[in-house]
Amino acid sequence: MRNRADFERYVEQRSARLLRTAYLLCRDWATAEDLLQTALARAWLAWRRVGDNPDPYVYRILTNTHASWWRRRWRAEVPAADLPDTPVADEADLVGARDAVRQAVDGLPPRQRAVIVLRYFADLPDAEIGEILGCSVTTVRSQASRALAKLRVDPAARSATNLGSR
Repeated sequence: MRNRADFERYVEQRSARLLRTAYLLCRDWATAEDLLQTALARAWLAWRRVGDNPDPYVYRILTNTHASWWRRRWRAEVPAADLPDTPVADEADLVGARDAVRQAVDGLPPRQRAVIVLRYFADLPDAEIGEILGCSVTTVRSQASRALAKLRVDPAARSATNLGSR
């Protein structure tokens, strides 16, 4: 009764439910998929010995494998006698600065905005930017220069970043 076809049928019928259980155990979909794959591989090795109701056996493999992974992960840490005194960066300042720069760039004319985005965010050379925009390299450089000049005098962008100090 316990052959490859039975195992394949069991996996087809129960894998979605087993995957949800694995996710609830580890709270990460990628880890849950790995956990389920490991549990099913172990179940296959013992499939001939499993009785008519394989669910309890497979769920036990799933929970035991998760527990062993959890224990193994924590053994990797080495406790320290003294905790380091490192300040935590305030991410709110970074979000505000990013928003101010985004607003300043949005305030540029379309061509200058395109040049700034392609040059500094897409990291393209001036020649490629010129091809994309249908203009010369000199025009790209002059548009970039004008855009940076506008960004330097924009009070929001200037306070958010140190463009003016360059």
